[in-house]
Amino acid sequence: MNAKLQQWRHLSILWGTATPNGAVAVAASVSRALHHGPDTVEELLDRHVAKTEKKSLGDEEEELLARRRLTSTRREALCLYRDILRATRFFPWPDARGVPWRDVLRENARREFEEARLERDPEVVTRLLIGGRDAVEAALEKLAEKHRQQIEKDRVDGR
Repeated sequence: MNAKLQQWRHLSILWGTATPNGAVAVAASVSRALHHGPDTVEELLDRHVAKTEKKSLGDEEEELLARRRLTSTRREALCLYRDILRATRFFPWPDARGVPWRDVLRENARREFEEARLERDPEVVTRLLIGGRDAVEAALEKLAEKHRQQIEKDRVDGR
């Protein structure tokens, strides 16, 4: 027991928690040792606020980051292409040549994706993806509006 008391006194002296008469403030020293929190607001901010300085990346890290961006844009492009293919299902009627609009739209989408396949500029790729997404949404919205108008016309004619 005496050895443990000596050990606590030694630890408390190291931690600076011994009282002037030699008594050990065990609870305070244990809680402080477990907490290890910041003493001042500046320490708190330094520890928990994100730093604004940019670290210089090595060539390998920059290449890895570029690959990740490229992978995400590829994923977005594939998602857009699948959405286009799904949307073309709603265009079964033929055009003036007798070819279903579904096939015409799919051929045009494939051609545009093939033309942009080797594009590496992230701004251009993003612009193409946004433009493609907007075009699909606009086409589907226009189709839905025409469908609503047709339903309304059928209701009026059916009365």
